[in-house]
Amino acid sequence: MANLTNPVKKVPIHLQSSQNRILIKNGKVVNADRIIDSDVYIEDGVIKMVGCNLIIPGGTRIIDASSMLVIPGGIDPHTHLELELMGAVSVDDFYQGTKAAIAGGTTMIIDSALPSKGESLLDAFHKWRTRATNKVCCDYALHVGVVSWSDQVKREMEDLCKSHGVNSFKMFMAYKGIFMLNDSDLYNSFEACKELGAIPVVHAENGDIVYENTKRLLNSGVKGPQGHALSRPEEVEAEAVNRACTLSNQVGSPLYVAPIMSKSAAEVLAKHRADQIKQNGNTKIFGETLAAAIGTHWNEKLLTSWHHAAAHVLSPPLSSDPNTSPYLLNMLARDKLQTTGSNNTTFNYDQKSLGKDDFSKIPNGVNGIEDRMSVVWEKGVESGLIDPCHFVAITSTNAAKIFNIYPKKGCINVGSDADIVIWNPKGKRTISAKTHHQAVDYNIFEGIECHGVPEYVLVGGRVCVDEGILKVVQGLGKYIPMSTNSEFVYSNEKVSEKIDEVNGLNEEIDDVNTKTLNLQISPPSSVTSEVTTCTKSPMIHTGKGMRMEGQRDLQSSTFSISSEFDDPVKKSSIRVKNPPGGQSLGFW
Repeated sequence: MANLTNPVKKVPIHLQSSQNRILIKNGKVVNADRIIDSDVYIEDGVIKMVGCNLIIPGGTRIIDASSMLVIPGGIDPHTHLELELMGAVSVDDFYQGTKAAIAGGTTMIIDSALPSKGESLLDAFHKWRTRATNKVCCDYALHVGVVSWSDQVKREMEDLCKSHGVNSFKMFMAYKGIFMLNDSDLYNSFEACKELGAIPVVHAENGDIVYENTKRLLNSGVKGPQGHALSRPEEVEAEAVNRACTLSNQVGSPLYVAPIMSKSAAEVLAKHRADQIKQNGNTKIFGETLAAAIGTHWNEKLLTSWHHAAAHVLSPPLSSDPNTSPYLLNMLARDKLQTTGSNNTTFNYDQKSLGKDDFSKIPNGVNGIEDRMSVVWEKGVESGLIDPCHFVAITSTNAAKIFNIYPKKGCINVGSDADIVIWNPKGKRTISAKTHHQAVDYNIFEGIECHGVPEYVLVGGRVCVDEGILKVVQGLGKYIPMSTNSEFVYSNEKVSEKIDEVNGLNEEIDDVNTKTLNLQISPPSSVTSEVTTCTKSPMIHTGKGMRMEGQRDLQSSTFSISSEFDDPVKKSSIRVKNPPGGQSLGFW
């Protein structure tokens, strides 16, 4: 694809209005709390109107979203682009990585600026900003790594929060000698985060055990990629998750564990969340799992070559238990895990080969930035475990709320950024390294057929995927400051109150004339959502241009995953007073 550096200058004057003004018609708008039949009008990168029969200016481009879902762009809260690790630099840079993200329906990433030994947090932050500037195709934000502790580190954390739009700090309990913090340093870091209103983001593995296990395995002659998982069994992750939760409880800080890769670790996190709810009525502990964890597993029968096995090496490792993937999906469906990331850290064949004779030297990381949305849809929605509203919650909205960029991001509402995906649930694609847009030469999801693909992707109102064709603009993306003291993390305010404020609601939901949705998929009790027609709906601002007469016939608004998308047959309705994304164990 051509590298467009200043595309606006190439657009004729008479066509520029169509770049700034877009109307998405005839789609089903899916937010984390409901589905509505509605049109969306965008101007200058911002959603201006959501409703029916909108009066729009001339020169507006119209996109027909019939039989498709209009969803908030995905937010990937866990990427590592251009990361220097274990003697290599990940091959997906900020251009290639964000280009691939957009191709898959992700319109914002949160990367991690990790200081090298002796480097200040501020220097690391500015280095990552320099790497990303003029490369990113979509918006981005940054976690900043805390890899040692001192008074200077604490002062720099404060500076980053107050002056540079950072509200989260990445800490490692593994990678001994590189990034790992001891318990005392973690305690102090958590305490500093609490004082600042920031969020500790923790990679949880017992680094001391991993270090000793690695030495023992290498001494016994185990040198291949299988040694990686043997050095860090499931209980090593679970122990660290338990310790991180205990430390955060002692300090009274929030905690975001990323990633959760095993059943045991998920169970530990869920228990601590439940205990906090029982004691306090809410919880500040959140968990993220990966597309890799729910899309694949460590299968020795298939990973017969050294390169295939090495390509699947990441930390914490993939489970060898095929039942782990559906288990983690179930935890997402029940809101015991809240988000899905990619942990996209890609190394090619030659880079992985640095560990040819020593598994501890294989650069850790896999792909996922492009395939996360499709894999979650295929394994979650297509299987019948998760409905489209909860899909939006775990791929976009929850991350936006936790990291305090909602409702600017993570929803389709008046005033929100026009980061929008028009999702075709009937579309199909087969994942392959031969066709993906990433720089890496391997794909851990190779051969998986996915139902559900992005037909259009809008980034800041610009169409970057157009009828399935990728048209990214290098440098289009912006750095998004994330302010501290997220009310969804630090406040007991119910999310329903915030949603009412954002949507301008002045009456109870029960007073609204709505139609409800039966997904025909036996969703868990915590994941039942509401579909609203345009008729007499005050739930979305529509602007002065809305006309109420001449409404569309919305009998065809019933949505079904298991049958044709536009099936006109009327389904029995389910009405539940659950918050956005489903019932919570305290998150809401």
